[in-house]
This record gives sequence, C-alpha cells and structure tokens, in this order.
Amino acid sequence: MKATTDVVILGGGPAGLSAAIWCRRLGLHHLLLEQGMELGGQLHAIHNEIIDYPGILAANGYEVKRVFEENVRRVGCDVETGVRVLEVDVAQQVLWWQTSEQAGTPEVSELHFQSLILATGSGDRRLRVPGEAEMLKRGEVYSASRDSALFSGKKVAVVGGGDRALEGALLLADGGAQVTLIHRSERFRARAEFRNRVLSHPGIELLTYATVTSVLGSDHVTGLEVALPGGEVRKLAAEALFVRVGVEPSSHLVRGQIVTDEDGFVEVDEVGQTSVEFVMAIGDVCTRPVYSSIAKAVGHGMTAAKHLSVVLAERREIW
Repeated sequence: MKATTDVVILGGGPAGLSAAIWCRRLGLHHLLLEQGMELGGQLHAIHNEIIDYPGILAANGYEVKRVFEENVRRVGCDVETGVRVLEVDVAQQVLWWQTSEQAGTPEVSELHFQSLILATGSGDRRLRVPGEAEMLKRGEVYSASRDSALFSGKKVAVVGGGDRALEGALLLADGGAQVTLIHRSERFRARAEFRNRVLSHPGIELLTYATVTSVLGSDHVTGLEVALPGGEVRKLAAEALFVRVGVEPSSHLVRGQIVTDEDGFVEVDEVGQTSVEFVMAIGDVCTRPVYSSIAKAVGHGMTAAKHLSVVLAERREIW
C-alpha cells in the first residue's frame, strides 16, 4: 500500500506528540508512527514524581502520558501505534513500515513524505556481554524506584558511575538490598550529593576498575563475572543486575544518511533541522542526557512543526 503525507513523525514520546499537535494546529497533513502499542515513549519508564513540567504535577510518567495522549486524541492527530519502520530512504523521501499485529506475511506499507521529523528518542546503553540478551528477553528489567522492595535482603549489582547509577544504588540499599556498585573507574560522574551518600552507605560495596564480562543464570540472574585489573576474574552473587551506563540515541534508521556525532546523536541547528533540509530531529535523539527533559522535548516538537509549516508553505508558493 502506498500513501503520501506532508510530515511523517517517527516516535510517540513527548517530542513526537508535541510535533503532532502542532502539525494539526497548523493544518499540516501528518502521520505519527509509534513502535509501541501505546503512546508516551520513555514516560512509561519514569516511576518517580514529576514536579518540573509546568501545569502538571504527576506521581509518575504514566500520569503525564495519559494527559498528553488525551490531548492528542482530542485534537484529532493522525497516529498509528504498534508500527515497525523497516527502512527510511531519506534521499527519496520514502519509508516502509508494517504493523506488529499483522500475521503470516505482513503487508508492507510505503509512505512518501515531504518532511520527516525524527522523534525516536534514546534507550539504555547495554553492556553487550554474554547472558545480557537472555536476561532482557526474560523481562528482568527493573526500576530502582519502583522495585526496591522486591530486593530487600537480597544481593544486587548496579553498573555505572553517573547520577542514575548512584541514585539507583541508594534507593536499593535504603530498601534493604545488599548492593555492589560496579564502575570502570574510581571517578564517578554523579553529583556530589549522591557520591557522598554512596561512599558512606553501609549497604553499598564499591567495586572500581571493574568490568562486567558475563551475566550468569539460565532461568534468572544468579550472578556476574567481573574482570578486575591484572587479569583477575571474580564471580559475584546477584539476583538482579541494574545496568546504568548511559543512553544510546535511536538514530539507526538514518545513520549514514544525515549527520550524527560520534555517539549517534543527530546534529541539528536551533530549529531542529538536520544536515538534510526537510529532515528535523527533536527530543532525546538529538539531546545529550544532561539536557534531556520533558519540557525540552515538547518545545522541540513545537519548533520543528512551526518551522516546517513555513518551509512547506514557501514550497507551495513556488510550485
């Protein structure tokens, strides 16, 4: 099936939803494609209270997601969820996608676009060691804020040296877990408030200059193998592994077609335009974690849509 649209938006997180709302308001024919069965993107993974988005005080990201989704539905944005984008050809301004619910030999839909907004976000960086993929496939992915009570009195491991790693270690240890915090250096990037508490916490053991080389356990996580200086490999008992080693931008569909930096973040100008005139990038796919926020993502979406409304109007006048 072939179709065409003014603007295609890839990603249904805060940035993509904002872009869709503004496309609707500005009269741009658009289609938002979201891989998940629900809208919201990474809002699903925020389990702590949200107090910094003006106008919404929420207990967690799901509450914010519910408000955003209601807004999108109310104004009548064009949205498809449960979508797998197979390929994007930037030069030809076309992409191919299919719905994940289709059985047998799924029909591939072809979508031609005048402009593309990348709102694909980012995901947790993985260790890429033996046993990790199996752990993820089993669904052993936990939130320190939501699941700390599950590990009271148990041994767990946290990998990383930033705010998320140290805050997670503290939440787990305060909940009664015996935590081993593993980091490849003795220098931590986390804020001093987290570092100081971790260093003095009786429930947290530090293991520095260490690298996880394997996740153990066939039915569930039972431990780790960790490489230490001098070639030593140590086995650690653990009933859960929390990997907090940063994020990776979800830019794989367009890498090599537009300019990205060495870590895969899409390079953009002040309005979100990429190295290709009709391709915009918004939200976490082009924003380093230190500057990432719901507010910034929503602002990105508005700016990109307004810019494209001007560009597309000028094109129509020329034609």
